[in-house]
Amino acid sequence: MGAFVYIMSNQRYGTIYVGVTNDIVRRAWEHREGIYPGFTRRYRLHDLVWYEQHASIVDAIQREHTMKHWPRRWKTALVDAMNPDWNDLFPDLV
Repeated sequence: MGAFVYIMSNQRYGTIYVGVTNDIVRRAWEHREGIYPGFTRRYRLHDLVWYEQHASIVDAIQREHTMKHWPRRWKTALVDAMNPDWNDLFPDLV
């Protein structure tokens, strides 16, 4: 089974969060609903604005780790390339 690296946000060029999961639909829903306390709930990061599938969870974790150390402008450039209007992609997945 594959895995995903994803970016959540609350508005275009707003606060962003980079995460990893093996179930993008479930995890995005958890962020939207504020199921777990933490960064995304505190800052109301409910929009899935970017994601990337990987063959394994190990690959996805490595990519997430790398991206978390990137400058913000590199992360926003990824979102701009895939989703220039920063629309919530969650409805497209369910």
